[in-house]
Amino acid sequence: MSISYKTLPAILFQEAELNPVSEPSLILYNTSLAQDLGCTFDQNVFTELLVGNNIVFDPKPIAQAYSGHQFGHYNILGDGRAMLIDEIKDKNGLINDIQLKGSGATPYARRGDGKATLSAMLREYAYSEAMHALHIPTTRSLAVLSTGEPVYREKVHMGGVLVRIAESHIRVGTFEFARQKGNLEELKELTDYTINRHYAYLEKEADKYLKFLNEVMLRQIDLIVNWCRVGFVHGVMNTDNMSIAGQTIDYGPCAFLNTYNASAVFSKIDEQGRYAFNQQSPIALWNLTRFAETLLPLIDENIESAVQKATQVLENFRAQFDQKYHEMMCGKLGINHNTPHAFIAEFLNWMQQNEADYTNTFLKLFDNELINDEIYDDPTFITWQKKWESLRPNKALMQKVNPVYIPRNHLIEEALLEVENQGDLTRFNSLLAVIQNPYIYSNPSAAFIMAPKGFDKLHQTHCNT
Repeated sequence: MSISYKTLPAILFQEAELNPVSEPSLILYNTSLAQDLGCTFDQNVFTELLVGNNIVFDPKPIAQAYSGHQFGHYNILGDGRAMLIDEIKDKNGLINDIQLKGSGATPYARRGDGKATLSAMLREYAYSEAMHALHIPTTRSLAVLSTGEPVYREKVHMGGVLVRIAESHIRVGTFEFARQKGNLEELKELTDYTINRHYAYLEKEADKYLKFLNEVMLRQIDLIVNWCRVGFVHGVMNTDNMSIAGQTIDYGPCAFLNTYNASAVFSKIDEQGRYAFNQQSPIALWNLTRFAETLLPLIDENIESAVQKATQVLENFRAQFDQKYHEMMCGKLGINHNTPHAFIAEFLNWMQQNEADYTNTFLKLFDNELINDEIYDDPTFITWQKKWESLRPNKALMQKVNPVYIPRNHLIEEALLEVENQGDLTRFNSLLAVIQNPYIYSNPSAAFIMAPKGFDKLHQTHCNT
């Protein structure tokens, strides 16, 4: 089977035209990622690409088609401002997409200009590289370029383009589109291609389509548990933002918890809290159910039998998520997995009631000198801490899973504002250096670990489209 997405049925993509700009400039280049990918081309090739000189990549970029349940409502979508320019093998022999994001309108632009702001692309660079450093599956950022041209949103911004790397850009929404707009053979081609690319060990299995559903579910469980581990709120878990490869994709209205709040919402457009912090696992199951619906005719010719088989897989989601979540929380506390759930619930309830910082409270347990805050003088916390200490926690384990540094929301905003207002990346690059090494415990700087009190209550994020 060919490795290229472009060999799939034509219904799944359209050719896209690069939109040359007059004065692009390279802002950031991820040398470490380039080395991992085994890139042999000069980093300035992307600048050349944006002025219309394509001498390296496949000369026919494409925009991928997909659908999506956005806040529960089904829509026909597609890459409106992104295009796949090539697929390359990394040093491990795995195929990766190279995609331009913000490079201009595609056939799926839906009256949009297809452009992105430099600020939004730098935001995605920072968040995706932070997630990678936190050991969480994610798309990566190879480069950010300025287009040298204005982008008009609520005000005038400098235009930017992100060069995004992904194991693939195949989403739940891709399967929804194939099921809705294609025929059974086209759906089967997409499914077989995806299994071959991401789950090749299933190819000779009996009931491979059912097992494919199960494997995608397991990767999503692992992903969401990892998000919970570091306090990450994706913000827009539409089905078109759920990667079949199990990577975090699309860093629009995302944020990290400062104050622990199980129902935290940062996205300005999520007025009902559909994608709140504590709703991410139920929404993952909801999205997986939509995915399962697309696979039914492949799972079994008898639809009733297919529904029964898929339901049996999905019914395991909650138990498996709860188990992995509990194990993760025990790891963060350095305690045995057999510790009662109530003990952890007591700790989280105290954090919520006292508006404690999610990341820093675990640091306080790890090393009492790292964090100074009067809330930890609370008798209830001290009593709980003594019970925790009696369990002889494994602090070496805690250090592996509890970051010192996360992309603090206020620091990201300050750094991006400096880029936008002054064209100065000094603060951004300093922050980037810190969040790319999140588990370094020696003498952490208070400037990077403390958040302004009450900041989360006022902080709102946007999709940046």
